[in-house]
Amino acid sequence: MNDAPDTLIGAAAALASGAVSSVELTRDCLTRAARLNQALNCFLRLDTDAALAAAAMADAARAAGRALGPLHGVPLALKDMFYDPTHETSSGSAIRAGFRADTVATVVTRLQAAGAINLGALNMTEFALGPTGHNAVYGACRNPWNTAYIAGGSSSGAAVAVAARLAYGTLGSDTGGSIRGPASANGVLGMKPTYGRVSRAGAMPLSWSCDHIGPLARTAADLARLLGVIAGPDPADSSASRRAVPDYEAGLDAGVAGLRIGVPRNFYFEAVDSGLQRRLDDALAVLASAGARLVAVDVADPSELTELSRAIVYPEAAAAHAHWLRTRPQDYSPQVHARISSGIAIPAPLYLEALQLRPRLLARFVDSVYAHCDVLATPTLAQPVPTLAATDVGGGETMWALIAALVRCVAPFNYLGVPALSVPVGPDAHGLPVGLQLVGRPFSEALLLRVAASYQRHSDWHAHRPPLAAV
Repeated sequence: MNDAPDTLIGAAAALASGAVSSVELTRDCLTRAARLNQALNCFLRLDTDAALAAAAMADAARAAGRALGPLHGVPLALKDMFYDPTHETSSGSAIRAGFRADTVATVVTRLQAAGAINLGALNMTEFALGPTGHNAVYGACRNPWNTAYIAGGSSSGAAVAVAARLAYGTLGSDTGGSIRGPASANGVLGMKPTYGRVSRAGAMPLSWSCDHIGPLARTAADLARLLGVIAGPDPADSSASRRAVPDYEAGLDAGVAGLRIGVPRNFYFEAVDSGLQRRLDDALAVLASAGARLVAVDVADPSELTELSRAIVYPEAAAAHAHWLRTRPQDYSPQVHARISSGIAIPAPLYLEALQLRPRLLARFVDSVYAHCDVLATPTLAQPVPTLAATDVGGGETMWALIAALVRCVAPFNYLGVPALSVPVGPDAHGLPVGLQLVGRPFSEALLLRVAASYQRHSDWHAHRPPLAAV
């Protein structure tokens, strides 16, 4: 379809008006995915028959006057870690190949209730543990802007499918930057909501203290629609917040006049490539021209937050994988095995101390940063998107330095549990996307979406498409 809507909100509106049918949109996405997936490797499985059948049912319901919800007939896709007994869920691994859960993930149920069409399972880093998008079992996911470059991880397929216009939105997970990093690398928006804002029931666990579920899409309005559907309390997840879910779409047009955008003086911009710095400065200038006030702020050294995050994530991952580490160690890739098994060596007192420090350090961060600004702005990635070849480092010593560089600006906010969003702000010198990260107080998702929406009204980078004709 040459005239297919480009955004999720546009697709939902076109479906509601009868300008297009769900079957047409779904078939268009499936056709593009079938054509491009050999080069991009972002789908592990296309559920063609099931998706078209669901789309036909959505069209029939609309014809009968029954509205299914705010995503009625919209084609989406999910990272292959959300359980559904009707499908296998591999979690990007050999160990879980062929696995069928006996439960349905809460986010899957909520998307279905909203009328969404699921196109299939998206590629991901094995067990959601890796920031590059490499996968030794199913192959690396490739960046649609240049397939020699990484797609980021672990929600690699989720970002690529949105960027390549194979789905109108996707869901991923973020334990140390796994939504925001791929979003930045592929030129789309990705949000890690506040810890507990979205239920994780029925999602593959990596670290129950740092896992977050969130959406990826092409506009702030698209993210707002998706977040509004999946957020909220859930009796199946005791960590899910009982706070009421606001209307995330209601304040998107409020603008940024008078808002204080905090720009860290220290750490976050210290290691940024000069080409990326220019793009980030340009993006901040756009927000300033829209009425925001840029404020220089000092932040407590976040490297300690990253270390504390590791002290939690790896022991929890090792606990979740204890049986397989004993019985199937050969079925992990070297990098994933090295990272998970490192959790065995972290002492219990250090793990418990990291957990106990978390509320205190969160309070310190909120008080010290947001006394001076309303939203904190940082790079999402501090370096240009690297190539697949340069990041294919296996599980040796080089791995740790590579991972530290890629998660430098994103991992601290998983430990704190605050909401963070990556918005695309332009290409680097190689034509690869650059992302600006917006970080807020707990449960300030609406404000972050509002800032991202304002930026997108005054720029058009999010509307640029990867050069897929060559692919």
